[in-house]
Amino acid sequence: MPAPDKKPRTLYDKVFQDHIVDEKSDGTVLLYIDRHLVHEVTSPQAFEGLEKANRKVRRPDCTLATTDHNVPTTPRKNFKNVADFVKEEDSRLQCVTLEDNVEKFGLTYFGLGDKNQGIVHVIGPEQGFTLPGTTVVCGDSHTSTHGAFGALAFGIGTSEVEHVLATQCLITKRSKNMRVQVDGRLAPGVSSKDIVLHVIGVIGTAGGTGAVIEFCGSAIRALSMEARMSICNMSIEGGARAGMVAPDQITFDYLKGRPLAPKADSNEWKKAVNYWTSLQSDEGAKYDTEVFIDAKDIAPTVSWGTSPQDVVPITGVVPSPDDFQDESRKASCKRALEYMGLTAGTKMEDIELDHIFIGSCTNSRIEDLRAAARIVEGKKVASNLKRAMVVPGSGNVKIQAEREGLDQVFINAGFEWREAGCSMCLGMNPDILAPRERCASTSNRNFEGRQGALGRTHLVSPVMAAAASLTGKLTDVRKIVDNATPQKASPKLDVQPEFAEVDSEEELDRILDIPSDNTNSHTNTNPSSTESGGGMPKFTIFRGIAAPLNKGNVDTDAIIPKQFLKTIKRTGLGTALFHPLRYNEDGSDNPDFILNQGPYRQSKILVVSGPNFGCGSSREHAPWALLDFGIKCVIAPSYADIFFNNTFKNGMLPIAIPDKAVLDKIYERATAGEEIEVDLPKQEIRAADGTKLADFDVEEFRKHCLVEGLDDIGLTMQQEKEITEFEKKRTMDTPWLDGSGYLKKWRKGPVKVEAAPVPKTNRGEVKTDPVEW
Repeated sequence: MPAPDKKPRTLYDKVFQDHIVDEKSDGTVLLYIDRHLVHEVTSPQAFEGLEKANRKVRRPDCTLATTDHNVPTTPRKNFKNVADFVKEEDSRLQCVTLEDNVEKFGLTYFGLGDKNQGIVHVIGPEQGFTLPGTTVVCGDSHTSTHGAFGALAFGIGTSEVEHVLATQCLITKRSKNMRVQVDGRLAPGVSSKDIVLHVIGVIGTAGGTGAVIEFCGSAIRALSMEARMSICNMSIEGGARAGMVAPDQITFDYLKGRPLAPKADSNEWKKAVNYWTSLQSDEGAKYDTEVFIDAKDIAPTVSWGTSPQDVVPITGVVPSPDDFQDESRKASCKRALEYMGLTAGTKMEDIELDHIFIGSCTNSRIEDLRAAARIVEGKKVASNLKRAMVVPGSGNVKIQAEREGLDQVFINAGFEWREAGCSMCLGMNPDILAPRERCASTSNRNFEGRQGALGRTHLVSPVMAAAASLTGKLTDVRKIVDNATPQKASPKLDVQPEFAEVDSEEELDRILDIPSDNTNSHTNTNPSSTESGGGMPKFTIFRGIAAPLNKGNVDTDAIIPKQFLKTIKRTGLGTALFHPLRYNEDGSDNPDFILNQGPYRQSKILVVSGPNFGCGSSREHAPWALLDFGIKCVIAPSYADIFFNNTFKNGMLPIAIPDKAVLDKIYERATAGEEIEVDLPKQEIRAADGTKLADFDVEEFRKHCLVEGLDDIGLTMQQEKEITEFEKKRTMDTPWLDGSGYLKKWRKGPVKVEAAPVPKTNRGEVKTDPVEW
């Protein structure tokens, strides 16, 4: 635990500082990661990288895997194995590959035959795997969900997934501090989802760029843990690296008794709570940005466009491009209205729907389902709806809801009651919208094509989705019931997770894989692979045709839609680049799109006029698609943090030129079809004739790695001694973070475990005796 520091620190500062293994003079930090969540979409290439380099997973006890994005949510009563159950070929390949990898590397895994399976950001907190004061990462941008516990939780790309698996560390830098304070009492019908939609409407999708947002204030303190998770979940939609809420008694009560948390009322629990209690921002701590919001100003909120910042109160109207001063926002509004099939001035409550979706890592927990069920109980869904779905966030949530009779409430009303999974949130599975179908969704993104090609999404809270199901159009829930405010806190799940029993000391040793000297028994290291080596081509002077892209807030779904993510390789994605913009609905080239015009078909550099390029998902497929097309350098006013990091991991150079006049000079050359030269050693951008167009900034460490073509993992493994020393101190100070909580049988010292092992026979079939907790 940290020594007292006289300088007032924020919650983020405290957690970040506690996890620094090493810090360079330029501010580059080697950060230790406590918890790593893995799913099937962003991990195959990471495991492949480990295998090729003959590397092990360093901390299996700190790694938890599940399948969620691709899986069907249809009944599993006759489930035998993943290979037979998942019908879509690419989805099946990703799920089967994950199972192969967790068996090969000895990881804890919740598969489709296990009731603990579910959305990765639901099962982590549910299991007690997510704990205050920890660092939590996952190859998924909505890892920010776990910040509700006072954890520093953020999404990472596949290269970083591989980095954490191999080293249990990440190379990073400090983020800025941002505070969003919401005070007052929420009005009836207003929930945490409305809070975060309202906040994003205020700050914009780039408002939190480069920052970690701490949500605080009396309105936040009054929320349950599940409601806080919904808010932190969507902090990424506000551009932030992460969102956090300081832990308090509500946090401790939620965690007490969960299987992977410290044993309730033990000395370890008391020590943990004592530490967790210290994780409050100090009085006088400084924030780079502060936003203050009065809860009474928040109404039930709904999105109208194709960005999470496109929101209005349900009592409002669809805006007009003329309502915006910024030319980029005007253009975005015009395109959004065309895509959404809406007319400016239309009342939001007059917009008719085709689908209702209640689910996703934002709003699929038991509290969400209870709130929605109270609205629809004894009523029927509107006849004009084609489909209404409820998808629980985990098998445990599903069982709990069924014990309470919530499934019958929904079924009687006309909803489909599904199995756990990401479902229609991103449409990587069979649950998708048809072109131009309109959905009221409790998910987190309304990007073009997010829920299906040409599908139209309106983001709402669970009670607003329930209200819309009864009328067949967007509806103010306050007109349905007098008091639709969700409960302050919900009782715990009655159901308890099941784990594999270990039958013998020989089996325990096999699972633990303890080195012969019995030192650091929780750690897998492979000294033979600690030498650093070049893993990428060197980037020095790069020259080529520059394509001008006149667009802001270009999200990862626009760069590469989710239907192209079903791959276990990093290559072959160039044809999918900018698919919604590049191709017409019939698959033919769109002649108006820049990459389909003349010399720009061979572009090597992309010059973007608008800010916040690469916002949205943590998927590394976006830079992979750019790179596969041939684009190795992007020049834009600003970038989303995760995309920015991912490009460097792939030997690419993102250059930020915030000065509009300077960017305009570069953009003008690109529009003329000229080549541009980027000189990284000199940090200059030059025209084809040698005229210097701009200087640019780049962090010294990133520059060094690009110029030398260095592999981050190899560099990190050179610091094995520092990592090992950090782990020893971590075990002394916070023993509950080592994996002993997984097993009913205990062994002295930290361990690594398998909770639900994949059998070596029928893939995906779980044959274990349950262990009751």
